[in-house]
Amino acid sequence: QHKRGKQTRLFPIVFEIEGFDFPPGSGPFLFLVALLVYMLVLLGNGVVVCVIVLDRKLHRPMFVMICHLVVCDLLGATAVLPRLMMDFLTGQKKIVYPAAITQAFCIHVYGVAMQTILGAMAYDRYLAVCEPLRYHTIMTSARLHFCCALAWIVALVLIAVLLSFHMNAPLCGHIIRHVYCSNRGILNLACSATPTNNIYGLCMTWSVSTVVFIIIAFSYIRILTDSYKQRITDSKCSAGSALVRSKAFQTCAPHLVIYTLYQIASVIIVVSYRFPAVHPNLIKFFSILFIIVPPTFNPVIYGLVIKELRTSIIQKISIRV
Repeated sequence: QHKRGKQTRLFPIVFEIEGFDFPPGSGPFLFLVALLVYMLVLLGNGVVVCVIVLDRKLHRPMFVMICHLVVCDLLGATAVLPRLMMDFLTGQKKIVYPAAITQAFCIHVYGVAMQTILGAMAYDRYLAVCEPLRYHTIMTSARLHFCCALAWIVALVLIAVLLSFHMNAPLCGHIIRHVYCSNRGILNLACSATPTNNIYGLCMTWSVSTVVFIIIAFSYIRILTDSYKQRITDSKCSAGSALVRSKAFQTCAPHLVIYTLYQIASVIIVVSYRFPAVHPNLIKFFSILFIIVPPTFNPVIYGLVIKELRTSIIQKISIRV
């Protein structure tokens, strides 16, 4: 069996993605649903990026980080939804090895980068609320770009190492029992056990999630304690500092909502696999929630809650109309 796995590497490897099990004739309807979701993702995130780029008043650290979050959202949605639409419309389930690895890479980078960018945004909100008068001195353009670059580099390097374990892993199967290609979905087809990849994957997931959680928890605990102290000493504080602090605190709500939304979607995936009696289609649907829900709702949350962004969007639409 091991030799058969090695021999397959001499020829182009073609996987078959199991996908959803849906009744004949329902493919076009599911295609339209997936297309609608994808169009909403493109429209919502596209509007946010265009408004931030065009409005010079929004060329500030928080909005630059929102742009990075939007790019991350588009990466995750584009890695899954177009391929899923093709499956619904044409029934095409085959995917070659390079395309499978590319999809897995994009999806996993999305999963890690979403957390690291949210961690960077938490650090930015901590500075804005707790150090309002020194904020622009600390969060310089160089530090802003360093934080954003670090968030992406960490994700890219961690996932590149994760998928490097595939190089010498002989495969003895071709059916990926999932909706999309992932590290575990591909290595489940390996001829032998892959303990190194399993250990690294678990350690990486735990480390990233824990570090980001600690950064966000520390930032918001400091923000809450600082805000409480500010109420006590409000009469002694300058009006300018209080106003800056109040405006910065208001921008914390959408960041925390988005982080919570992502974590809930991720937890649903883990919990669904713990119940074997759950229908496979439902488990697969839950598995794409963390890729569909944040990219769909993130621009809505930011657009509705952050007054400056909402006002700018309305102004740009009014001008066009």
